[in-house]
Amino acid sequence: MSLTQLRVALVTDVFPDKAHAARLKDRLRAARDLGADLAVLPELPLNPWVPLTRQPSHADAEDPRGPRHRLLAAAARDAGLAVLGGAIVRDPDTGRRHNTALLFGADGEPVLHYRKVHLPDEEGYWEAHHYDPGDRVHTPARLAGWGVGVQICSDVNRPQGSGALAAMGAEAVLVPRATPPETWARWELVLRANAVTSCAYVVSVNRPGARSGGVIGGPSVAIDPNGDVLIETNEPVAAVTLERAALDAARRAYPGYLDVRSRVYADAWGRAGGPT
Repeated sequence: MSLTQLRVALVTDVFPDKAHAARLKDRLRAARDLGADLAVLPELPLNPWVPLTRQPSHADAEDPRGPRHRLLAAAARDAGLAVLGGAIVRDPDTGRRHNTALLFGADGEPVLHYRKVHLPDEEGYWEAHHYDPGDRVHTPARLAGWGVGVQICSDVNRPQGSGALAAMGAEAVLVPRATPPETWARWELVLRANAVTSCAYVVSVNRPGARSGGVIGGPSVAIDPNGDVLIETNEPVAAVTLERAALDAARRAYPGYLDVRSRVYADAWGRAGGPT
């Protein structure tokens, strides 16, 4: 582990019930053997792709620090590396369910949780029927000396989120994803643009099609702050090294050196009105 580098494993696999827990641990050990400091899993990696139908079930969601949380924590601790996973988590105060990214340190302790803000609602992706949208862009966490921000899938299609994360100190934006293969060219365009305009690394890991109801597929990807693709892969486990030197150079160059005029845009959004 180095402050000048962050080694990230892209784990393009899901583990939708307890029977797959051993495979999760195997994947994380493979990531560790590749020298990873951090493993990024797809969207809702311990659930079947429940938005295939409109009807949620009681088994979809869990309370905070529930069984999926505990399984991810134990797997991170067993492998000795940080892990970004997720679950549908029920808010104990409101009863609302949220698609929640869960980031654990190498010691298995929670570092960050983030609720997906933008929910699709269409064939194969009936997400708004299964959980409620989050209402906060979470402050980036510090991990191995790096600022790490999180978005989930459709959140990247509102690029103000990645810009806000970078302005708050994110040097890498991690994006668990569940997207169909036929739309990959569009997703890649968005992810590369977000990397360029936020001057941050973007790492996005997709669910594999074979284990996601047949509607999901396409590669996982890591993109540098210049928008260049470092790795595009469908392998179950692959790794890439993020370099602080590249990050610093991008932020000295155009458009990285431009001022972040947060008050200007906050005022504009305030005048735009509409749903918050």
